[in-house]
Amino acid sequence: MPKLKTKSGVKKRFKITASGKVKHGVAGKRHRLISHSAKYIRQNRGTTVLAKADWAAVKKWAPYGLG
Repeated sequence: MPKLKTKSGVKKRFKITASGKVKHGVAGKRHRLISHSAKYIRQNRGTTVLAKADWAAVKKWAPYGLG
């Protein structure tokens, strides 16, 4: 069987933790921040763990993990 390629977008957007969870940056933080409340900006700082229901798709796109 040929080797499977990792999706380029997945390499850039996700990291897999040591326990196998998928970590990602939060959306809505690039532009038009003046229209968001300070609470929204503050609560979406940093990274979060992806919902477990979505792990399967991300792990399928990264068949050998993310480096």
